Amino acid sequence: MELWNTETEIKFFEETLKSIGSPEKLFYKLNSEYYAYIPKSVKGDGKTLQSRNSPIGKFTEKWTKDLFAPIAKEFGLYAVNGVICEEIGLSKRSNADLAFCKSNNVNQKHEDIKIIFEIKMSIVSNYKLKPQNRIEYVGDYKSHKGNPSLLRSDSMLKAIGKSINIRVSGKESAKIPIIILGNSPITESYSTKVDLLKTAGVIQGFLSLYPNPTESDHIQNTSKNGFQTIENIDTLKNLCSDFLEEELTYFSSMLTKTRLGELIRISNREKSDEEKAEKFLNMIREV
Repeated sequence: MELWNTETEIKFFEETLKSIGSPEKLFYKLNSEYYAYIPKSVKGDGKTLQSRNSPIGKFTEKWTKDLFAPIAKEFGLYAVNGVICEEIGLSKRSNADLAFCKSNNVNQKHEDIKIIFEIKMSIVSNYKLKPQNRIEYVGDYKSHKGNPSLLRSDSMLKAIGKSINIRVSGKESAKIPIIILGNSPITESYSTKVDLLKTAGVIQGFLSLYPNPTESDHIQNTSKNGFQTIENIDTLKNLCSDFLEEELTYFSSMLTKTRLGELIRISNREKSDEEKAEKFLNMIREV
């Protein structure tokens, strides 16, 4: 498997056109021509076609599963789409797009889920539909009026909201890393936010799986790696290895300094650092 590229996007259009029939469901019709996005040189609405959302959602979920399945296998795990686990807020209607699990089942126990991936991917570049359903590359994401993937504010907010819902569902989710997968850069306005979300432990990272979305300037990585552009499969494997091997624990609270100092003082009575941490985390959860 390769990381996301223009060939991947062309493959999506070629495969989907065979099953969906009407090009109007995948392309904007401008006069007699069909475009994936409205070019900036043309007057018109720049919103994404709603009818394309479902096909690209199915395509990207399968694509990411195919990409991550061999990585999961190396760790004795399975890459599973649509994971449900009610005890950590993953319902049938709001499941995990992809997860590394101990078994290949959709319904999982929280202790068998090792990484949760939320997928926010879409068509990034612009394309034109030619005769005989031939797809022609037009330009990168800066050439059109759309806001694909992580460049969409609503996609970022939905990913953050879902991650928070998992985090506040209970202590069962505290040790599961949550990763947001995209295929575009992020906007400058989110560069500080993603680093803060990583530092706070809510989300362990936003990753773009498209190494070269444009040849012009764009955010490749943020200062604290809250957002990272993945350049190759080995980097992706190493990140997954880190997430699986590091035993992290999420905790969050808002206390007075007096109360916080009291909890630190009490937990410090324990013998080992691990016991002190466990004592502190238990008290935080009971506050």
